[in-house]
Amino acid sequence: MPKTQLFEDYAYLDSPAPVAASAQRMSVRTPERPAADLLAETHELGRFKRARRAYGFDEVALVPGGVTINPQDVDISLRLGPLTLALPILAAAMDGVVDVRFAIEMGRLGGLAVLNLDGLQTRYEDPDAVLAEISQATASQVNALLQRIYREPVRESLIETRIRAVKEAGVPLAVSTVPAQAASRARLVEEAGADCLVVQGTVLTARHVSRSYAQLSFSRLCAGLSIPVIAGNCVEYHTALELMETGIAGILVGVGPGAACTTRGVLGVGVPQVTATSDVAAARETYVRQRGRRVLVITDGGMRVGGDVAKAFAAGADAVMIGSIFAGAEEAAGRGNHWGMATPDPNLPRGTRIKVSRRAPLREILTGPARVDDGTQNLAGALRSALGVCGAKDLLDFQQTEMVIAPAIQNEGKLSQQAQHVGMGS
Repeated sequence: MPKTQLFEDYAYLDSPAPVAASAQRMSVRTPERPAADLLAETHELGRFKRARRAYGFDEVALVPGGVTINPQDVDISLRLGPLTLALPILAAAMDGVVDVRFAIEMGRLGGLAVLNLDGLQTRYEDPDAVLAEISQATASQVNALLQRIYREPVRESLIETRIRAVKEAGVPLAVSTVPAQAASRARLVEEAGADCLVVQGTVLTARHVSRSYAQLSFSRLCAGLSIPVIAGNCVEYHTALELMETGIAGILVGVGPGAACTTRGVLGVGVPQVTATSDVAAARETYVRQRGRRVLVITDGGMRVGGDVAKAFAAGADAVMIGSIFAGAEEAAGRGNHWGMATPDPNLPRGTRIKVSRRAPLREILTGPARVDDGTQNLAGALRSALGVCGAKDLLDFQQTEMVIAPAIQNEGKLSQQAQHVGMGS
């Protein structure tokens, strides 16, 4: 496979059996259980294969605490290396979301934007014209158009230009690169002023086999940089543990849950986000006990409303990465359009362009006040309120919140709302 391929696929070695999820209550502190116990909680798919149950956001709910706290008195800040962020929310490195303008506003509001170094912002001096072309393309034309547009090579001079433009505004910035280019770009992005390097692929592992190119060493990459490194994506306990051993500061959780991603349909690969987050969070707890160092767990994708964000944190996340909700911000680069990072892959596209429309300023989406009641605005306020009603003083405390399996939670008592297509309700 040539190094110049836009989005690199990763084969991964066999790993030991995953940690069992709790049958009815989920806790990131639950110790690893023996294989016999795991076997008892799996279900027979056929004579050859057994499987354990996995859970998504719509299948679980949070249990209120015995004490409630004023939402204004809870702490939802995040520490990432030397950075302290007022909001534990990252904007995904997608071309329909993050450009210089969006990154600056995201930083001013207390979050962190991730700029895609393999995207349009680093391929074109004037990406706005290209974004307009994508916006105007028909559904039958858009994937071929994206493949053509992304054949333009990345220019290192534009990488530096975009980073410096954001940093001149006095806000933090993270940048994302495919693994094949991480080592060669690391020094450039650090010297340009980026605050964090995200190495991102469909699936990343600490061990990778290839006869056509050299494997990226996360250990060498982390040791050679003064800025934190985040790696992803990952959904499995043992794989996460191995990645944490390399020195990374954070790990992205999620394979295929994004609104514009079709990986699960194309490859059949993925784990629902609540289970994936809980498993990787369990690896973090194991690593903290063994090494005394905490690696951030960042749930990446699949969150549509504030309730999903809260559930991600309760399942064990330290932060979340969001794409589609932010693609609807007035400041978003895609003009009301959103597409996944693997959409323009020249060999096997795994994404599609979706129309999300421009719904609200980024400020309202992040911090309110909300003008709609569907949970897509004031995400920070929703998270604070969730901590308050669950009696959690901070995010670490919130990770101990009891969760129940509740597949009827979306529909119970909501007949009128369903009839009117209003949404989830209260």
